[in-house]
Amino acid sequence: MVTLSRTGMWKEYQCTSAYQGPELAGKTMDFAVWEPVYREILQDFGFSREEDERAALLLSQMLDKIHSPGPDALKKVIYGKEILVCGNAPTLADDLDRLDLERYVVIAADGAAAVVMDAGRIPDVIVTDLDGDVEREIEASKHGSLVVVHAHGDNKGRLLKYVPLLQNIIGSTQAAPLEHVFNFGGFTDGDRAVHVAYEFGAGTISLAGFFFDDPLVSMFKKKKLKWARRLISSLGICF
Repeated sequence: MVTLSRTGMWKEYQCTSAYQGPELAGKTMDFAVWEPVYREILQDFGFSREEDERAALLLSQMLDKIHSPGPDALKKVIYGKEILVCGNAPTLADDLDRLDLERYVVIAADGAAAVVMDAGRIPDVIVTDLDGDVEREIEASKHGSLVVVHAHGDNKGRLLKYVPLLQNIIGSTQAAPLEHVFNFGGFTDGDRAVHVAYEFGAGTISLAGFFFDDPLVSMFKKKKLKWARRLISSLGICF
């Protein structure tokens, strides 16, 4: 487990909101700061910006028809608190066994939500692109979890299927933000969850269930893990 106190500085990408005091904590990422990183990710993976933007627009339109608590709800839960961000590495269950989960505000990255729930805790926040155990995420949302639902070019069908079933949804995107859909920084669910904690003024950020050097995953997954490590490291967490 790695812990970050709020004394670091961005190493690669400057984010002004996180270090300007309580009055600015909880502002979303300045897209002009994030966009060069986003363009690099698109080029590295061959993803379509246009498809990301279509997905973000779809999610925006869907959330316009239901109540979305918005970023202020995240700030209320996260600001100044001890945050545990849970990734979905195979080590997560063992990591959780060694921790007092009641000490933390828990943010679970997609499939990690089910593992956290199996450990007896409802995540306070779930960050998901809806390719994990969504039924458990729906259950958690009914018990009060805030669900940061991420729209990208490959999950429009899942947005249509699952957004109507979830509660307490806050939309996110890698592309330019829209109404009800925000850019908090981050690329994978895991590093995006860390960015959410960081953007909303966490007092400390601890990580569980992150395994960046997993030799058993595909080359595609290894590339994503490399990006996740880079983006988390840019917040001042070193491995």
